[in-house]
Amino acid sequence: MKDHFKSGFVSLVGRPNAGKSTLLNALVGQKVAIVADKPQTTRTAIQGVLTIDGAQIVFVDTPGIHRPDSQLNKRLMDTVRNSLEERDLLLFLVDSTAPFGIQDQRAADLVHKTGTPVVLVLNKVDLLKDKALLLPLIEQYKAGHEFADYVPVSALRRKGLDELRKVILDRLPEGPAYFPEDYVTDQPERFLAAELIREKVLAATRQEVPHSVAVVVDQWEETARLTRIFATIRVERPGQKAIVIGAKGAMLKKIGTLAREEMERLFGVKIYLDLHVRVQPGWREQAAFLNTLDWRTMAGKDDS
Repeated sequence: MKDHFKSGFVSLVGRPNAGKSTLLNALVGQKVAIVADKPQTTRTAIQGVLTIDGAQIVFVDTPGIHRPDSQLNKRLMDTVRNSLEERDLLLFLVDSTAPFGIQDQRAADLVHKTGTPVVLVLNKVDLLKDKALLLPLIEQYKAGHEFADYVPVSALRRKGLDELRKVILDRLPEGPAYFPEDYVTDQPERFLAAELIREKVLAATRQEVPHSVAVVVDQWEETARLTRIFATIRVERPGQKAIVIGAKGAMLKKIGTLAREEMERLFGVKIYLDLHVRVQPGWREQAAFLNTLDWRTMAGKDDS
């Protein structure tokens, strides 16, 4: 037991597909963010809280750092920038199997502008046959900026996490517990349900669908023994709707079954899930609709 309690806010930032959401889930010890092998899976800042003996760490998962080419992506980058402010520590996550490029340098530049200490977390090291390849990658990042520390991990295999937690705790200030011990995430169940449905769509459909998928929970009915959830999967084109529904509705049934089963595990109740698919052309550029996708109804900024 430590004499003084430590606490703080730690944002996970990095390029798309670096594994931020997988790392968040691994650090917290349960699923609080959806994961998929598609860029821009995370569309808002998500808190995951780890409370241990003598400390509480509030992790904040963020969208991948990218070039904003739509109203949706502009909002995602607003979320990233907001998540860099007033943090005790930043974890800059990189895919250790990917070559260093100009976009990686730009992402590192953005993160270091805050002046907050940054730990370089080299993820996916389980996929490296030769761990010596990490050294030149680290040197490439060090050439642009000095980091507070360098920690290799495998978020998927949960390797290196004890060392990463130690590095984080060493840099957290003394402070109060911001949340109760059993508090894990700031996401309402309604939002998490929509995210779980979207995760199953991303996992099941082809490459042309993911960026064009949004999920809205239209109705939520709770009883003592059953929760009924009615949701609509929004896509931008009729061809995408056909893909999500599948032959004789097989794909939609698969998506619904997988989402329902995971909701029942997470929420601990029996779920009735009713899914529909609707074409909504150009929803990524519709400000009013984008506001409905985040329970915080972030306004975003239009720099055009």
